[in-house]
Amino acid sequence: MNNDELSKDQLILIAMRKTLSGVVRETTPPKGMRHPLTEATVENIKHCFALISAREKELAEANGHTNTARPRYVDEPKTSHVVPFTRPEKK
Repeated sequence: MNNDELSKDQLILIAMRKTLSGVVRETTPPKGMRHPLTEATVENIKHCFALISAREKELAEANGHTNTARPRYVDEPKTSHVVPFTRPEKK
């Protein structure tokens, strides 16, 4: 789906999610150092992500889209396998 097919609400939610995740990435300190954001601010950011996700889900369902994609860990066994396909040579 490209930006022309997204509603203003969807575009706002995408921008908010990207901005929040950028703030989190840029303010996360190296391991062992204290986080510059207060615990309350971190909890508020988590709450914002939850609200954004819930609203994105509502909008997708209202448009007839279902999201069955789930995150997976790198060490998790794959449930599908790519089969290479080569075109037979013409004789």
